[in-house]
Amino acid sequence: MKYELELKEEAVLDIKESYLYYEEQRIGLGLRFLDTLEVYLERVQKYPEHYQIKRVPYREAFIKDFPFVIIYEIEATKVIVYAVFNTWRNPDKKPSK
Repeated sequence: MKYELELKEEAVLDIKESYLYYEEQRIGLGLRFLDTLEVYLERVQKYPEHYQIKRVPYREAFIKDFPFVIIYEIEATKVIVYAVFNTWRNPDKKPSK
C-alpha cells in the first residue's frame, strides 16, 4: 500500500534551500539531490514503518549520498514530512540572512 504524502511548508523550504545550495556548488548537483530525495520519499510512502522512530511519533529516513534526513510521522494512511534536515547543520544555530 502506498501512503498519501504530505509535505509541510518547512520541508518544502528545506528542499528549495538545499537545491539552490547544491546548484551553487556545481551545476546539476541540485537536480541530483532532488532525484535522490524523490527516491527516498517514494520509499517512505511505500514502506513508512521501515524507518526507525527516533522521538515518538517521528521517524527518520537517512538519505544516502547526501547528509540529510527526512523527518516524518505516519497518520492513518498518510505520511506527513515535517523536515528534510541537513545533518551537517547545527540545529541550535539560526541561518544568517
